[in-house]
Amino acid sequence: MTTLEFAIRLFIALAFGAAIGIERQWRQKSAGLRTNTLVSMGSAAFVLLSIKIGGDATGRIASYIVSGIGFLGAGVIMKDGLNVQGLNTAATIWCSAAVGALCGIGMVQEGAIVSGAVMLTHIALRPVGTQLSRITFMKSATIQTDYLFTIKCKTDVENHIRVLLMQMLGNDEKLMLKSLTSNEDNDIPDVNITAEIKAATPQDSLIERVASRLTIEDKVTRVSWEISGTQSDL
Repeated sequence: MTTLEFAIRLFIALAFGAAIGIERQWRQKSAGLRTNTLVSMGSAAFVLLSIKIGGDATGRIASYIVSGIGFLGAGVIMKDGLNVQGLNTAATIWCSAAVGALCGIGMVQEGAIVSGAVMLTHIALRPVGTQLSRITFMKSATIQTDYLFTIKCKTDVENHIRVLLMQMLGNDEKLMLKSLTSNEDNDIPDVNITAEIKAATPQDSLIERVASRLTIEDKVTRVSWEISGTQSDL
């Protein structure tokens, strides 16, 4: 390889890298004109060096360029809370290195195609990505909810209230009665009926209707309910 051919390939890589960098500089990215130009030109220089060395050096140095640019790209990636910034910039640097490597090995037309594809990606796909980011895809969450239902009534209407509660819950497929217990006090003519209810989805309004219906029953002194637990399938 003559010095003239060396210079031509190197400056072609410089030009293609600068073309990518101009678009990045225009977008005010951290890796702009100079960074992409130097990455492309440096990659070409290493490939040209490997050609001068000869043998299997070309393949080995090209692989080192790929891994080395990976470390350089990692330097521009920053994490801000839950957001990660710089991935696009790192990918652009990686592509600039590929353009330089292609130019260095003499594949000028292929390098031009890759550099054009990089710029097309940034310019043409940018509005597409903006539109897609405005669309929110949400998976509907199925939240299983456990309710604890408590009824205080007179002992002589306990069986009637238990049967009424089971009938009301049994008529609705959204609710499932897990357990039904009573806590009697021998000194007080009252009984506390406790029901554990499971719902596939939150059913607060339905539970409230059941509670309202029981409050109008004779000899029922108190009806209350609370959410004892939830479980999401997401």
